[in-house]
Amino acid sequence: MRRYDLETRLLHGGDYNPDQWLNYPEVLAQDLELMEKAKTNTFSLGIFAWSTLEPEEGVFHFDWLDKIIADIHAMGSNIILATPSGARPAWLSQKYPEVLRTNERREKQLHGGRHNHCFSSPVYREKTAIINKKLAERYGDHPALLMWHISNEYSGDCHCDYCQENFRSWLKNKYQTLEALNEAWWGPFWSHTYSDWSQVESPSSLGETMVHGLNLDWKRFVTDQTIDFYQHEIKDIRRLTPDIPITTNFMADTNDLIPFQSLDYGKFAQHVDVISWDCYPAWHNDWGTTADLASKVGFINDQYRSLKQQPFLIMESTPSGVNWHDVNKTKRPGMHLLSSMQFIAHGSDSNLYFQWRKSRGSSEKFHGAVVDHDNSEENRVFQDVAEVGRGLERIKAVKGSYKNSKVGIIFDWANNWALEDAQNFSQQSKRYCQTLQEHYRSFWNADIPVEVITPNADLMKYDLIIAPMLYLIEEATMDKLTDFVEQGGQLVTTYLTGYVNETDLAYLNGWPEKLQRLFGITVKETDTLYPKDHNQLDYLGESYVVQDYCSIIQLQGGQSLGSYTQDFYAQQPAVTKHSLGDGIAYFIGARTKQDFLTDFYGSLIEELSLSNQWIVKGHPDVSVQSRDSEAESYYFVMNFSEENQVIEVAKESTDLLTGERVGTLIELKPYGVKVLQP
Repeated sequence: MRRYDLETRLLHGGDYNPDQWLNYPEVLAQDLELMEKAKTNTFSLGIFAWSTLEPEEGVFHFDWLDKIIADIHAMGSNIILATPSGARPAWLSQKYPEVLRTNERREKQLHGGRHNHCFSSPVYREKTAIINKKLAERYGDHPALLMWHISNEYSGDCHCDYCQENFRSWLKNKYQTLEALNEAWWGPFWSHTYSDWSQVESPSSLGETMVHGLNLDWKRFVTDQTIDFYQHEIKDIRRLTPDIPITTNFMADTNDLIPFQSLDYGKFAQHVDVISWDCYPAWHNDWGTTADLASKVGFINDQYRSLKQQPFLIMESTPSGVNWHDVNKTKRPGMHLLSSMQFIAHGSDSNLYFQWRKSRGSSEKFHGAVVDHDNSEENRVFQDVAEVGRGLERIKAVKGSYKNSKVGIIFDWANNWALEDAQNFSQQSKRYCQTLQEHYRSFWNADIPVEVITPNADLMKYDLIIAPMLYLIEEATMDKLTDFVEQGGQLVTTYLTGYVNETDLAYLNGWPEKLQRLFGITVKETDTLYPKDHNQLDYLGESYVVQDYCSIIQLQGGQSLGSYTQDFYAQQPAVTKHSLGDGIAYFIGARTKQDFLTDFYGSLIEELSLSNQWIVKGHPDVSVQSRDSEAESYYFVMNFSEENQVIEVAKESTDLLTGERVGTLIELKPYGVKVLQP
C-alpha cells in the first residue's frame, strides 16, 4: 500500500518556501519549532524554487533541500514535493527566449510573473524534464515523500509559432479533412472557408474572434495542450516513483467561486491521482451573507470530490486574509475553525495553507500566513491555526470516508465556453455557473448532499439529475439523459437548453426532436428581459417573480405545472412535467428567484425521500454535512451566520472536537461548529 494511503492523519500545514530564507538560519530553525506548536504535519516544498535548485544552467544545488526534508521528516511530518515549472529562472528566459509566451496580439512577453512560459516550447520541455528527473531520482525513495505536486495552478495560453503548429495538428487529428473543419466551423460565413491548414490561426483581437467553432476548439486545445505538458512533466516521475501519487492544484474563479473557466477540469481530473485545489473565499464581504458564500464553497468542494468520486485535498487556503481581493479582510474569530471544518465536511482530507511564513518582500509579503512578520506564536492567527490542528487530530477517523449522494448537478465546461461566446440573450445575465449554484443552494439549505458532475459521469447512481442551461448539448448527452429518465430517474433542465451541438452549430428544424420526446414540449422562442422587466409565474397556487429569461413553450404530451401571467405569452406553460418510461423530466422555462427553486425542489425532495433523516428541524444558515464509512457516520454541524442558531436532530451524539455529549437540541454560537458522532 502507498505511503499516502497509510497516513492516518488529516493533512495540515501548507506551502513552505525555505529557499527564501537560506540566509536566515535562525528563521529556519524557528520554523521547525513553530511547526510543532501549530500542530502541522505536511509541507509542500520547491514550488517556486527553480532558481535556487538550478542557479545556473546545469548547476544544481540540492543540499539545502536535503536538510529541510530531513528536518521535517525528523518531526514525523510529510513532504509534498513540487516540480518548479510554475516560475522559471531568469537565466532560462535570457538564454532561450522562445520559452516565453506570445500573447493573442502576437507579442512576445518579457521574463517575469508566473506561468509566462510556452507549453509547446521544446527547450522548456527539455529543461523541465531535466530538473524533474533529478528531483525524482534524489527524493523518490525518501520516507518523508507523500505526494508529487506538479507545477502550480496551470493556466494561460500561448500563441507562438510552435503553438500555432500544434493547434493545426490538433485540428487535423480531430477533423481529418479541411472539408470537415469548414463544415464544423460554418466556413462560408463571412467567406471564412479555409483552403489550406496553414491559414488557420488561433483567435486574436488582431484577426479572428467571431468564428465560434474556432473559439471553442481553441479552448479545448488549450486544455489538451496543458494536460500534454503536465503528462510530459510526470513522465520520469511516474516511471521512477510509481507508488507516489501525483496531483496539481486546481482553482476556482471570481468572488462567486465559480468553476475555473480557462481549463476543463473534468478532463484534467482523469490525469491526476488525487484532486487538490486552492480555496480563497472572501469571508465577511459586503455583497452577500456568510451562508451565501458558504454554499458556493460547498458547491466547488462537491464538484472536486465528485470528479474522481473520492476524497480530495485542499492544497492552499489562508488562515487569515489574502493580498489580492479588492478588500483583503481578515477572518473574524471562529471563522478559521469553521471554514476549515467545512473543507473536511465536504470530502477533503486536508487543510493546507498558502503560506507557512509570510514572504519578506515582493507581491506576497502581506498574503496571509501561519507565521507573520512578528515571528510570534502568540498572535491570534497562529493560535487559530493551532486550534484547527488540534481539531484535525481529534477527528482523524473521518479520513478516507466519503459522502453518499442521490442528487447530481451537471456542469459542462464546453457548454459554459459556448454560452459565454454566444452573441444572443443578455451578456450580463447569462450566469451559467451562478445559476447552478442557485439550484444547488436549495439542497444545501436542506442539508442534502449533492455531487457536481460532468455529462460523462455515470448518471444511474442518482435519483435526481439537475442540468440547467445546457445551451450546448451533444446528441449523445440527449440519449444519455433519455436513458436515465426511462429507467426511473428524474431530470430537471431549464431555459437556454438545446441550442447548439458540440461544434457550436445551431440545431436545425427547431428545438431538437430528442429533447421534444424527452420533455414532451417544444421551445418555440426565448424572451430575454431587461433588468427592469419582470413577469410572474403561477405554480401550485403561489406566484413567483420571473426575470431575465422566459421560454415560450408548446406542449407535446407534457403537462403544465405553472404558467406565465403577463405579456403576450400569458397563460402559456412556464414549468412542465413529462413522464417517460419509468421516470419524469421537468422543464423550468423561466429564471426565478430562490423562493421558487426552494419550493419546486422541496416537492421533489419529499417525493423522492431525499431529506436528511438525521435532521428533525434544521436552519438554512446551519449547514449539516456528513461523511460516511462502512461503520460510522460523522456529522459536521456548522453555523454560517452571525447569530446564535438552534437545530434539532434525531439522536444524541458526541462532539469529537470537545469530547462532550450533545443532545438532540443543538445550539451553536455565531460561526460555531461541531463534529458529531452518534
